[in-house]
Amino acid sequence: MAAYYVYKISPTIANLVKPMDLLGDFEQYKDARSCAREQRQDPNNDPQDTYKVIFADNALDAEEKLSEFREQPIMKEWEK
Repeated sequence: MAAYYVYKISPTIANLVKPMDLLGDFEQYKDARSCAREQRQDPNNDPQDTYKVIFADNALDAEEKLSEFREQPIMKEWEK
């Protein structure tokens, strides 16, 4: 069953393997989004950590999608 997963991603020196912690899974996007926002705004959390919401079939699929290398989009002249 597909769901929305919220992950905490910690920074690393080499971006080969991203250390991820599953914070929760939600059926509704709104609930997952609010969880991620709460984590980002919590002053006790490390400001270098990234919190992501991803839609996937299961937790393993979500981690694979988050681990994929994605190129930075090319900025067009009119977008600067």
